[in-house]
Amino acid sequence: MELPGDVHTPWLGNRDELLNAVEQFLTGKTRTHEPDRLLATVMFTDIVGSTERAAVLGDNRWRELLEVFYARVREVLQLYRGREINTAGDGFLATFDGPARAIRCAGGIREAVRALGLDVRCGVHTGECELVGKDLAGIAVHIGARVSALAGSGEILVSQTVRDLVAGSGLSFNERGKHRLKGVPEEWRLFEAVLD
Repeated sequence: MELPGDVHTPWLGNRDELLNAVEQFLTGKTRTHEPDRLLATVMFTDIVGSTERAAVLGDNRWRELLEVFYARVREVLQLYRGREINTAGDGFLATFDGPARAIRCAGGIREAVRALGLDVRCGVHTGECELVGKDLAGIAVHIGARVSALAGSGEILVSQTVRDLVAGSGLSFNERGKHRLKGVPEEWRLFEAVLD
């Protein structure tokens, strides 16, 4: 077998390609490589009524307000050790190492942006996510987005998974019933986080 390039030692060249070729030769089959996955709590935030607000303010003033919004959200994320994954329009996706911290961060964001005259909706879910470069993918991310989409203005909506994981944290919840999440199998019980 001929491999591309001129360095074919496992410690210098394309190690994976070389080792896969050796494995194929020795065993007659290659192993399927699992993508990098991690258990994470994802939090989505979205400005309520953003399109209407942008129409009233105009593009320049709306962009300026969004910049201040992003700065405030990033400050609160830092306080709660959240990791910004990406932004899309007026929404944020961030991850946390624990669901209670994500819920409290969502509450902090809600309060920080109210001073700007903005309301947000937030959704929180914990599940196994796939790492794709610096981004996240997988069904857990989709569930978090769908939970957020069902939240009302100023609400922090969480999946039952999150509610169960934070038992003993001092957080309280109001049940919001079972819901179908677009594109996700089965019904999901959702809860509104109640923060003082």
